[in-house]
Formats: sequence, C-alpha cells, structure tokens
Amino acid sequence: MDISTKIKQFGLEQVLNYISKDPEENFPKVLAFVDRLAGDGPNTFAVQRAAFHKVLDDPENSMYKLIMKMMREIDLEVLKATFFNFFLNANITGWPRQQEMREKYGCNIPWAILLDPTSACNLHCTGCWAAEYGNKLNLSFDEIDDIIRQGKELGTYMYIYTGGEPLVRKKDLIALCEKHSDCQFLAFTNATLIDEEFADDMLRVKNFIPAISLEGFEAATDERRGEGTYQKVLRAMAILKERHLPFGLSCCYTSQNLDSISSLEFVDQVIDWGAVFMWYFHYMPVGNDAVPELLPSPEQREFMYRRVREIRTTRPIFAMDFQNDGEYVGGCIAGGRRYLHINANGDVDPCVFIHYSDSNIREKSLLDCLRSPMFMAYHDGQPFNNNHLRPCPMLENPDLLRGMVEKTGAHSTDLQSPESVEHLCAKCDRYAACWTPKAEELWEKSLAGKR
Repeated sequence: MDISTKIKQFGLEQVLNYISKDPEENFPKVLAFVDRLAGDGPNTFAVQRAAFHKVLDDPENSMYKLIMKMMREIDLEVLKATFFNFFLNANITGWPRQQEMREKYGCNIPWAILLDPTSACNLHCTGCWAAEYGNKLNLSFDEIDDIIRQGKELGTYMYIYTGGEPLVRKKDLIALCEKHSDCQFLAFTNATLIDEEFADDMLRVKNFIPAISLEGFEAATDERRGEGTYQKVLRAMAILKERHLPFGLSCCYTSQNLDSISSLEFVDQVIDWGAVFMWYFHYMPVGNDAVPELLPSPEQREFMYRRVREIRTTRPIFAMDFQNDGEYVGGCIAGGRRYLHINANGDVDPCVFIHYSDSNIREKSLLDCLRSPMFMAYHDGQPFNNNHLRPCPMLENPDLLRGMVEKTGAHSTDLQSPESVEHLCAKCDRYAACWTPKAEELWEKSLAGKR
C-alpha cells in the first residue's frame, strides 16, 4: 500500500468514526465540508456530490433511510473495511488503473471477477445450471490466489464467488480474505452452511459479504431447494443479523415465481430479516435440459422493470435487476467489460450465463484470456444493442452470440452435457422477438424522460 493510499484510508477512517457518532447530524456536515473543499472548478465530482445531496438532504428518501440503517445496524469496523475495499480500492483507486490497462492493451479489463471455487454443492436444486459441471471440480487455493494477484495488477479489487456452493470451501475463502485484505469479496450462496463459527470468521476478516439465494417464501424455496432449506436460511440470516454483518438476497425470477418473489410483502420481509441489498436475476434457459417455458413473458418483464424501480424509491434496500438495469451500465457488462466468469475447471467464460470459451486460466494469463478471440469479440461488439433494455447477445440478440461463437471457435464449457450455441440460441429466438416491441416502447419513454 503506497503512502497516498494510506493517507486516504486514514482520512476515511476518521470521517467514518465521526459520522458514526451521530449519522443524521454529522453526515450532512461532512458533505458540506467536502463541498467547500472541492469548490466549483473542473474535476470536483460535482455530479457525484449532487447525488449525495439528493439523498442526504431528504430524510424521507429511501436511500437515506438505508444509509442510516446501515450506520446503526452494521458493525463499524466492517463498514470501514467495505468503504476502504469497495469504494476506495475497487473504485476510486482501481477504476483509473483499469482504464489505464484498457488503453494500454486495447481490451476489456473487468471491474469484478466471478469465479467458482468448486462445482460441488450440498443441495440439488431443480433447474440449477451450475449442475452442468458435475460435483468434483475445484480451483485450488493457489489458483484462486493467483487469479486475484493477476487481477489486482490490472486494478481489479472486487471478487465474487459462485458455484456450486462456494461455502463448501469456506475455510479457503476466509484464508483468501485474510491474504487479500485490500479486496472486497462477495459470494452467491444458499446460506445453509453459514453457522456461528463462519459468521465469527466473517466478522474477523470484515471483507466478505454473502448474497443469499431464495425463491420466495417457504413453499417456493423448499420446492426447488429441498425440504427444510428455508428454515436453514432463516437461521443463517439471524446469525448474520445478530453479529451486525451485512448481507443481501439473490432472487431468480421466472414465469412461475415472479409474482411472489417481487411482492412488496416479500421485500418488506427481506428488509426485516436484515438484508441491505436485493439482486434480481432473469431466468436464463442455459443447458440442454433448460425449460424455455420458465422465461418471463413481455408483460411479466415489464412488471419487473417497474417493480424494481418502485422498490428503490419506496423501500430502504438497494434493489437491482441485472437484465432491466442495463441503462445504468451501458448495456452488457460481460466479456470483461465489467466482469467475467471463471468456472471450477478453469475455463474463462465471458458471462456466468454464457458457457462458451476459448481460454483456460491454467493455460493462459488473465490478460491473455482477455485478449483472446472470444473476449475481443465481446469488446468489439459492445454494446450489442443501443437499446439497453435489450443488452444481452444471447437472450435478446441471439444471432450475435451465434456469430461470435462460430467466428472464434469457442467451445461449450458444459462438461456434463455440452450444449451447441444453436440449441441455446434457438430457445431465445422467440423470446427476443416478443420482447423487442415492449423494450422499444419502454426505452423510448426512458429516453424521453431524460430529455
């Protein structure tokens, strides 16, 4: 850590100590001080400061309520670590480094890296695409350590574990948190392996946050994940809340569960459980045995588009819909533009849902993977659609994925039942055609609202 970073970290720590004494009173004072310090010239983060003012000057704002809730309920040392790693390292410090590397090498450089420590899982959920990889694959501790080392050289300080069930490897994950204390780690998990000992480890390392998967209330969750799963998840969340640890929920919506998983009753319950974020994922028909009938209808997807925006403005929780929020990130973020995926076999996929690759991390450096033909096809093709409500080269623009896989010679990384790109994209053709008129209507209204 260089001296300038240490100074920034020390300054942030003092600010957080001051704010924590009386958040409602001291947060606005700090922002007013920042305004005076910044002045009115160029490069003063005027837009960002205005966004903070919009929240902190309005106690009725849902994000104001969320911030104050976190200041009151989350362990202060964990909050500090999150500020240092997520805001300072992954963004303020990391982002310029990523941009420098993008310009130097002419390729995408990711803000976050998703990786599967293992393909093993303690549950057998219906329709889980991760089952494609079997249950015997693992990235070794040294391999994950080296991925993180290479990532930090490129300016990447955000690492997200998927699987399989990542917590099958929880001792290794905690050890990685300790070794890379300057990084922020998050894991998509079924939460059934979270116990008091692991929560205490989380409290000690301070830089690990779980995103817990739920299908809704008890009947829906147990139907897909197995009897008794829901109660185990409730217990895990109670343990985290007792220790003032941050966590969120990860919810996949389909044509069958959309109404319950997006109900305000469910959202309010999630907030009461202690979650501070809620990420919605659109069902993807990945795998030879995927069920296209689970794809939401255009009307259902429009409902989710509006519902998530309603949650953000009326509830103290940060809600995001990764398929419907493309307008905020400029379309598709995969292929290393903002993230990539490395499976437990070492295959480097452009997306956690698109399992076609021409590179393996055991054979190439991370940078060489980012400069491979498949990843450069992503780099050169983004955005895949100027309508960011149609961002994906698979789901909404399936001919584009067909073309990239054919052109680059990428192969299926499904080790159990390899799926041809034609088989996958054929499941998306009708969906894309049906969604396009509604997407165009919503996009035009969105643009009109910004004029």
